[in-house]
Order: sequence, then structure tokens, then C-alpha cells
Amino acid sequence: MKGPVLIDLDAPSKVTPATAPAIQDEAPQGAAMQTVAAIAARRRNPLVRWFWSLLLTLIGFAISLATWSYLGHLIDRSPLLGMFFAALVVLFLCVCAAIAIREVMAFVRLGRIDRVQTRAAQAHLEGDLKEARGVVDDLATLYAKREDTAWGRAELADRRAEVLDADGLLNLAERSLLVPLDTRALAEVQAAARQVALVTAVVPLALADVFAALTANIRMIRRIAEIYGGRSGTLGSLRLVRTVLTHLVATGAVAVGDDMIQSVAGGGLMSKVSRRFGEGIVNGALTARVGVAAVEVCRPLPFQAVKRPSVTRLVQRALTGLFGG
Repeated sequence: MKGPVLIDLDAPSKVTPATAPAIQDEAPQGAAMQTVAAIAARRRNPLVRWFWSLLLTLIGFAISLATWSYLGHLIDRSPLLGMFFAALVVLFLCVCAAIAIREVMAFVRLGRIDRVQTRAAQAHLEGDLKEARGVVDDLATLYAKREDTAWGRAELADRRAEVLDADGLLNLAERSLLVPLDTRALAEVQAAARQVALVTAVVPLALADVFAALTANIRMIRRIAEIYGGRSGTLGSLRLVRTVLTHLVATGAVAVGDDMIQSVAGGGLMSKVSRRFGEGIVNGALTARVGVAAVEVCRPLPFQAVKRPSVTRLVQRALTGLFGG
């Protein structure tokens, strides 16, 4: 039998393309950066902290006793090998002490910048010229050995006597010393945002975007601290990351539901073509926001004479052309 086959329906369907429900396409939410922020800002349980502290103490005590016992037996059997092993142990302890001193000095440097920030804010608030001069002296000491601030320090030394008010003196110090450092710090923010966006978009492996976001943000914050003179060790970098992300989470800044993120990512063409590209753009935008917050935390002076960096413009510069749009 040739010809079309007709199938009778019991009742005509009421669903047509015009009346069918729209497909819900959830906008990218930046899951990687949300996870990183949740990990960094999570409150530590005191019991867990005591558990790990006691466990590490017990392990260290056991290793120390075992090493001492082994060293004694080795010296009894072979004095030459025993002395060689003892020298290696002493060398290892010296390296550990150097690392500990480095970490302590890193916290000292971070604390010095925190004190300068506090004094500068107080001088701006009260208009205290004497306090402002003290802040400028601290800045000159902080950057005394930095070749990249030589021109700014010379200009500040030549003109500071002409300024007779606190705001003017602090603004002069900000423009002379910190503007070149701001340029380098914002370049690090753009590079980190670009890296996180690219890895999120092109690497399909599970948790790869979370790992990339975490490592890129730690590296970015550490480099920003180094640029402003607060060189931090491992523990100092973790403290900075925790401080920055905790502040952003508390203020709701690590979120996608605002105009900036929606305009950059939600309305972009690439987020409609590929959800992975959309997630990459959002993660890059959130990384840029974290970077700006890190600049504010690590900068010795608050943004007063210089306008605070625009997150929207920073994101556009970092991500424009990354995915061909």
C-alpha cells in the first residue's frame, strides 16, 4: 500500500510551539569562585583545630624521639656516620628556623601596613598634620630600599614641606608613591581574572576550575602584597586570602546577582552559546572583584586622591577578546 499513513488521535493536543513552556536556562553563577569563597570564609571548628594541633604535636614528638634514639645508636656503631647524620639534622633544624623567622617577619610586615592604614585613615578623618607627617615618614621607610619608588620618594621629599594640611600631604604621598604600584597590582588582577576565566571555559575536568580559581587567587593576593611591600610567606598568604574572602562573603560581594556581573556575563553572547564560557566569564569577574578587595587590604593608604578601581572596567579590560567577543 502506497501513500501517507494517517493516525487518528483521540483528542487533539493542546500544546503547540506557541503555548509550550519556555525552557529555563539558568544563568551562570560562577560555581568555582563561590566554592573558593565558601572554603576560605568557612569558620573553623575549635575541636578540629585542637585535633590537628595535638596530632601534629604527637607526630613531631614521636619523630623527635625516634631521631634521637637512632642518632644515639648510630654514633655507638659508627661515630663518623653518626656525626654526619647529626650534621644533617642540625642543618634541617636551621632551615626550619629560617622558614619560621621568615613567616614571623611576613606577619610583621603585614602588621606594619595595617598600622599605616589605620593611622592614615585617622589622619584623614581628624585632619591631623602631625599624624599625616608620621604616616609619610613610615611610607618613606617602608619603600626606602625599593628602586621602583625612587622617583616618587624624591618628589615627595621635595614637595612635602610645601603642603601644610593633612589631606594634601597624604594625597601627595598617594600620588607620588602608590600610583605606579597600583598599575602593577591591577595588572596582576587582570592576569588572574583572565587565567581563571580561560581555565574554567576550556578545561572540562571536574574540580579543575575550583583548583585553578583557588591557586590563581592565592598567587594574585600574594603578588599584590609583595607589590605594596607586605611580602608574605605561606601562612601570611593564607591569612590574606582568608581576610579578603571573609570580608567579601560578609558583605555579599562574592555574588552574581548584581548589575555588574549580570551585564558582563549574563548578557554576553558567549554565555548564551556555551555555558562553560559563561561560567568562565563569571569566575573571571569574581576574581577581579577579589583582586580589587586585595588591593584595598594591602595598600598602605586608602583611595583618596586616586579614584578606586572600577571593577566593571577592570573586568572588561581583562576579558575583552578572550573568547573572541
